[in-house]
Amino acid sequence: MASVEQKPKKDVARDYRIAAIDRAISVLEELAERPGQGVSEIARRLGMNKSLVFRILQTLEARGYVARRHDLPQYRLGYRTSVLGERSSRQDALLMAAGAEMDRLRDATSENVNLLVRDGMRALVLATRESRHSMRLFAQAGRYGPLHAGGGSTLLLAFAPESLREAVLNGPLPRYTEHTVTDPAALREVIRTIRARRWHLARSDLDDGAFSIAAPIRGAGGEVVAAISVAGALSRLDAERRRAHLAAVWAAAARISERLGAPPLEAAPAQAGTGATRACLSGLPSRNQNSKQRFD
Repeated sequence: MASVEQKPKKDVARDYRIAAIDRAISVLEELAERPGQGVSEIARRLGMNKSLVFRILQTLEARGYVARRHDLPQYRLGYRTSVLGERSSRQDALLMAAGAEMDRLRDATSENVNLLVRDGMRALVLATRESRHSMRLFAQAGRYGPLHAGGGSTLLLAFAPESLREAVLNGPLPRYTEHTVTDPAALREVIRTIRARRWHLARSDLDDGAFSIAAPIRGAGGEVVAAISVAGALSRLDAERRRAHLAAVWAAAARISERLGAPPLEAAPAQAGTGATRACLSGLPSRNQNSKQRFD
């Protein structure tokens, strides 16, 4: 029996694009290039029908990504595109300033290192450096999390605008472990302590059996723009490591803040091996709490 020659299968690349989103982005790019166009002109330039372009514009306008002149049916980019651009610029600068410090901190502590920012009423993990120990934690690059649990997340909540803090405190506070703070009054006390100390140590409130020590990163105006944290297994966090990790995290945050143009602080809230550190770690007030440096 003669053999049948098998034709090689074509390596067909799968297309995972979503057509509606692709068209909406095309409309945005067209308006960025030529603002002031109407539905007909956009449709002609992009080869779409006018009904589709109209619906896309209506959707984008409702979300603030395009704006229409009141007197004429002409469109331009809306305020939300400026917000996204500004956030992207800030995050790029932050990642550039923090990258080497995150590597150094991971090498010094042999623990996970996380860089977080606040995005509305959630925390966003911008970048991580994985520990040499095998422990999977909640924080992963690009992942959103709560503001009321976790070292860096709760620190960001503490230095958020008062209106946002109140919105979180008055909203749902989901429980992630038996140690998650879900009582608003207790969370207020945690926030008060963080603002006084200027750092936060979380234990098993987001990941069972894990710790997170976080310090704030400040922008050019002295405001808190991000948090950097060291996280790992709580079983490894003895008193000596706790002091060393806190000193290392604080120093990394200070150097990143300096690169972002932040004014220097009058004094660090804790230095490894000093009475100030022991006071902070035992829950006593530090002499540096009354620093006049802007921190909110």
